[in-house]
Amino acid sequence: MGRKRSILFDLIFGKEKEDPEPSRFSNARRSKERKLEVREFLEDLFLIALGILAAGFGLRGFLLPNQFLDGGATGISLLVSQLTGFSLSMLIILINVPFILLGYTIIDRKFAIKTAFAITGLSLAVAFIPYPEVTHDKLLVAVFGGFFLGAGIGLSVRGGAVIDGTEVLAIGISKRSGLTIGDVILIVNIIIFASSAWLLSVETALYAMLTYLAASKTVDFIIEGIEEYTGVTIISVKADKITRMITEKLGRGITVYKGERGYGKSGEKFLYEMKIVYTIITRLEVSKLKLEVEKIDPNAFVVMSSVKDMKGGMIKKRRLQG
Repeated sequence: MGRKRSILFDLIFGKEKEDPEPSRFSNARRSKERKLEVREFLEDLFLIALGILAAGFGLRGFLLPNQFLDGGATGISLLVSQLTGFSLSMLIILINVPFILLGYTIIDRKFAIKTAFAITGLSLAVAFIPYPEVTHDKLLVAVFGGFFLGAGIGLSVRGGAVIDGTEVLAIGISKRSGLTIGDVILIVNIIIFASSAWLLSVETALYAMLTYLAASKTVDFIIEGIEEYTGVTIISVKADKITRMITEKLGRGITVYKGERGYGKSGEKFLYEMKIVYTIITRLEVSKLKLEVEKIDPNAFVVMSSVKDMKGGMIKKRRLQG
């Protein structure tokens, strides 16, 4: 039984290299790191579960009974379901499978596992949870259906996953073209809304746009730093280890400044030179970066700021050797 738990842990969190000369200190450090990872993973699952329930309520309580649409992969699923009568639950999974595989390639395995859990959970929630039909007023349906759907997306992103794969596609395309993530998402949604206007009605497309706007604003409200990129400044006495972690584990570029430190959280009272690390990551990587920095230096001073867009400087994600 213990061996099975070890295999499951390695699958989710990744197996670390064996220490050729294990010591009491290194064993204690690894034990602490694993506890942090387990705690973080459980917190993420809780947020994702809340996101699933909220998004399911938005779909079953508002959008589905009134044949409303949304943007992104969810909007595609709703549109195809209305046109063909095919099960929405199955469409949510089928349409998002390519995005899960893409997320595994351009982000990491943990993200792909969480996203698969989130999308499967949403599919099951839509299929089996008896959500009540709240209203048939079109304006209320568009606004509050979008609100709960956006809340679900936002909570899932806070948990390190997505329940709509369009954003993963946008990240992948932006890395290989001159388009920003926002440009790609806008183009995808224009195609969805234009298709709904042509295949269903202009009124349906207009309400779909209103639903999408309500959802996107809710996501903005729930997630701090909702812009596509987040700039992170890290001040730590262990800057060298943090720079290696960012470049090797996250595959991101860094800039190192030289500065002076005075009295800090860890008790230093004398001024001395130290390194200040700056990097830019996607919002899906914020949770992972915070966890890795806490492992290295719990007293590190971390400042995050929203970055609307950027060009160049990001190292392509690569698999670690060994």
